Amino acid sequence: MSRRAVAALLVLAFAILATACAPYTARRQAAIYDPAESLTEVVAVLRRHIPDDTYRFPPGRDFTGRNVYRATLLRLENIERIHADELRSGYMDAVIDFSKARSLERLRGYDLAAAHYREAARKDQELREEALASAAVCEAIHAAVQIGLELPDPTLKTVEPLPMDVDGVTAELDTRVGDLVAILSSLGTSHREDSHYRAVVREEIERADTIRARYFLALRPVIEDGSIRAVSEMQRLLSRHGASQNRRRHMLELADLYAAISREYIEAVPPEGLHFDPPKFQELVDAAAELYRSVAAEDGTPEKLEAARRLEAFLAFTLRVDRDRFAQPQ
Repeated sequence: MSRRAVAALLVLAFAILATACAPYTARRQAAIYDPAESLTEVVAVLRRHIPDDTYRFPPGRDFTGRNVYRATLLRLENIERIHADELRSGYMDAVIDFSKARSLERLRGYDLAAAHYREAARKDQELREEALASAAVCEAIHAAVQIGLELPDPTLKTVEPLPMDVDGVTAELDTRVGDLVAILSSLGTSHREDSHYRAVVREEIERADTIRARYFLALRPVIEDGSIRAVSEMQRLLSRHGASQNRRRHMLELADLYAAISREYIEAVPPEGLHFDPPKFQELVDAAAELYRSVAAEDGTPEKLEAARRLEAFLAFTLRVDRDRFAQPQ
């Protein structure tokens, strides 16, 4: 066969391959960016992820890589808008309301979730018992999370200052956690032991503990023994939520705190001066470096890279200290 014939065959083969791949590529793009083809498809994906333990593991992702609960809510709204004529009879309204509620409760929209559950209970007798039970849990969680401090959105034009009533803030957050623990205890009788609400409530307890720790972190420069209290609160958060998916994040925040205190110590007590205490500085450096190394050793996590880079920068900072008076960490 001549070279010209071989070349012609190759061109034909590539053309056939491109033609075959084009429909697949188009279908893939449509699947990612277009609305779902059916309500059954959306509900099936959501149902698969309802039992997920989102306290211990990150939320599930759909085939586009988006949070499955947020993606489900968006797709349900798209279906309602695009297929309004087909759904006008209302025969799927209860399913849509129930599915929206399942998504909203994982997005911390507990009041909205409860409203959708009650709508589903009103429209469908088969869903009524589960919908009302779920509405009651969502309303209880919503009431609990209204208690106490919420850290402000720093991007707002006007941001209220944090309250200086330390005892009052901790008391309110303890009340919130107490109410959430009571909800968690009640799930054993009102729901199955493997209820997905156990993970939802644990997430809210962790959030309350995180708010408390970051409150003391923010007030560290202006309250008595601020650094000691901030370290104590960060350690408390880490010890109470060692099984959380956010454990490595908490470890990084505690390491950053030790690193910040060590930098502040160098500024306040220069290592060239008489009052510099090498063992005290060594203790701070070791604590930060150990935490950074622990996180950097965990493969397959986004925090691994963060920890490695922060450790490198922190160890570079320690080079400022007189090596004769301070043992560099290995």
